[in-house]
Amino acid sequence: MSLFSQLAGESGPEAPTCSRKGCRARAEWSVLWNNPRIHTPDRRKQWLACGEHRDWLQDYLTQRGLWKETVPFEAKEQ
Repeated sequence: MSLFSQLAGESGPEAPTCSRKGCRARAEWSVLWNNPRIHTPDRRKQWLACGEHRDWLQDYLTQRGLWKETVPFEAKEQ
């Protein structure tokens, strides 16, 4: 929830959204990656993807040698 939402009295967590610039669709996939120049081999960074942008984000990382795997996104309950 954003600070502005809190100030306006809105409650509840915001749904995780796609990491593609400008996309506000609900996240369906976790695109996991690692930059071997700065991360240890077991470290996984995560980009969230909607169904429409999953392939785009995966291809972007694959072309740079950073992509590791793509798995269904499961939101963690807090």
